[in-house]
Amino acid sequence: MTLELCVGALKEALAKCGTPEIFNSDQVSQFTGDGFTGVLHDAEVKISMDGRGRWIDNRMTERLWRPLKYECVYLNVFGTGSEARKGIGAWIS
Repeated sequence: MTLELCVGALKEALAKCGTPEIFNSDQVSQFTGDGFTGVLHDAEVKISMDGRGRWIDNRMTERLWRPLKYECVYLNVFGTGSEARKGIGAWIS
């Protein structure tokens, strides 16, 4: 993940989805640099960052995403968002 990719995705999300009150992220270099935080400051978004090395904060989410990726997403070729939604929904069910 390059800084340019992260900043571009952030700008696109703000334009499409609106401005959140708070943005929470990990403390990786792409999210802590002036290029990324500057976009949030300009949009008047409060910034919240997890403590460095706080893997435990995401443990429940990670317990879902890893098997989802390896048991469903990587084993199927979803041609459209609708196909992915249906396939992933079936896996979750």
